[in-house]
Amino acid sequence: MNPFDRIFNRYRNFPDVDVSQGRSIAYSRSTTRRMMELIDANGHGNVHGGVIMRMVDEAAAIVAIKHSQSPTVVTARVERFDFLAPAFIGDVVSVNCTMHYVGRSSMEVGVEVTAEDLINREIRKIASSYVIYVALDENRKPRPVPPLLAENEEEAKIIEYARQRRLRRQKIDEEFKQLQETNDAQ
Repeated sequence: MNPFDRIFNRYRNFPDVDVSQGRSIAYSRSTTRRMMELIDANGHGNVHGGVIMRMVDEAAAIVAIKHSQSPTVVTARVERFDFLAPAFIGDVVSVNCTMHYVGRSSMEVGVEVTAEDLINREIRKIASSYVIYVALDENRKPRPVPPLLAENEEEAKIIEYARQRRLRRQKIDEEFKQLQETNDAQ
């Protein structure tokens, strides 16, 4: 059997998801780790930012898939991607991801990336990001996802801060759209 046939058949019928049942942040939390090798770095031994960004996108997608129970999620936006320090060949890079906010079909995943030197055990925070995904149905249209519920006060703060970020993003998007319309009219 062609491996692509297996993938196609596996996701032919999407599972029904009860969107009335909320999920906690802990439900979909995920960490991905990988040792950095020569192929990941430049001639000075620094890991390429694109390698880190790909790891982030893959790791954050795991969280979105787990939360939504949708086999198809797409990256809609990378909201901030801050590189704080380099990672080097031989470091173990960990991508820690948690769900921060859920809309009707969109999900914001918060990401923190660390690099660990295995010899001296130093762990450095090297990057952070917010990645927004949209769950899709079998027709590649946005699909509703379960809500995100806070299990404690700390989770309630995370969700509220993310809600505020979303409102600011929407305002900026609207201002940008108006600016584009003004420029197009000139």
